[in-house]
Formats: sequence, C-alpha cells, structure tokens
Amino acid sequence: MANIYIAYGTVEGQTGQIAEFIADVARGHGHEVHTVDIKDAGGPLPDGYDAVVVGASVHMGKHEVYIRDFVRNNINVLERIPSAFFSVSLAARGDEENAEGYVEKFETETGWRPKHVGLFGGALLYTHYGFIKRHLMKMIARDKESLDTDTSRDYVYTEWDGVRRFAEDFVAGLATPVA
Repeated sequence: MANIYIAYGTVEGQTGQIAEFIADVARGHGHEVHTVDIKDAGGPLPDGYDAVVVGASVHMGKHEVYIRDFVRNNINVLERIPSAFFSVSLAARGDEENAEGYVEKFETETGWRPKHVGLFGGALLYTHYGFIKRHLMKMIARDKESLDTDTSRDYVYTEWDGVRRFAEDFVAGLATPVA
C-alpha cells in the first residue's frame, strides 16, 4: 500500500473536487491518501509519502503562483518518487492545444516534467460569481463558442471518467497494495 500526498490549488473549488475524486479512486485501490489545499498548508512536502499528485487550476492563462512555488521548492522529491500533475482549465474542454500550452508553460516555469499529466475541464459557476465576474466569464465563454453562456445556472465540464482513468493509471504504477 502506498501513502499518497495530493497537493492542489483551487480558486473556485473544482480542482479540490477533482483532487478528492482522485483520492477516492486511490483509496479504492487500497492506498492511503492525504489531500491538502496548498494555499492553506503551504510549506515543504512532508516526509513519509511514497507518491505525490499535484493539481492546479488555470486562471487568466496561468496556474496558481503558490503551486508553482510548491513545485519549485519540492522538485527534488517530485523527481525522486512517483509523481503526477493535473491541470484544470476551461481550455481543456475543446481547446486541448491551449490546455497543453498551459502545462508546458508550467513545466518551463518550475523545471518539473511529470511523467503522468492530466488535463481536465473546469467549471463555470455563474451563480457563485459577483456581477462583474459573471459578465466577464460570460464574455469569455461567448468568445470560446464552446462554452455555455446562460448565467442563471452553473456548468461543470469535468469529464469524470477521464479523471478516473488518470488516477487508475497513476496508482497502477505504484507498488501493489497488500490485501
């Protein structure tokens, strides 16, 4: 059984939900999992973990600064033990080239080249936004033409089967849990 640390950064909560989903999949395979919102925890990666998954959302074309800092500060561990990265963005729904570009930029900025990378769609949570952000996000959605613009409801673009495959592929590469 592996002890897995899932560190993530989230602005509106979707990346946190994806991190918890990945944790549930790993637990279902017999692994111990600890999830942490790095914005609240920060600091160095704690000792005693056999694998690490890092997740970040994209806003205004960039992943969270504190996630980039976390990766830079822990790159030696991330390169030594099994690790994976997942990126959450609206671009991951229909604009994979842009979504891949965000990850490439993240890799360049951090120096980390994870072997396992997942690109997942985020969410448009119109009913949670204030007036200005709701209309700004509607304009962005309209420009993308593949996103919904009815601001009276929320839209989740995360493809959960893809998240499950990502998690299962990652844990398959870890030591086989003892039953």
